[in-house]
Amino acid sequence: MTDTTRAELEEIRSSIDNIDAALIHILAERFKYTQRVGRLKAEHDLPPSDPAREERQITRLKGLALEADLDPAFAEKLLNFIIAEVIRHHEDIRG
Repeated sequence: MTDTTRAELEEIRSSIDNIDAALIHILAERFKYTQRVGRLKAEHDLPPSDPAREERQITRLKGLALEADLDPAFAEKLLNFIIAEVIRHHEDIRG
């Protein structure tokens, strides 16, 4: 591998590392809000899951994925994973 290739590879990987860090911080912020939702649902005896809301979100994010040139099936899998974790948190809050 040439020095130029190695330098370019390191530059690209640095950008990826920065994006990964941003993703973690964004997810942490998202979960702060979903924890608030979970507490509100528990206080008002609402179910941890809201299938209609979840379906709207999946549809919306698949559209955003298409606009961003990201595989909408991947976006759906990612959101389903996040939703499952949120529901688990809501169930834990409910106790």
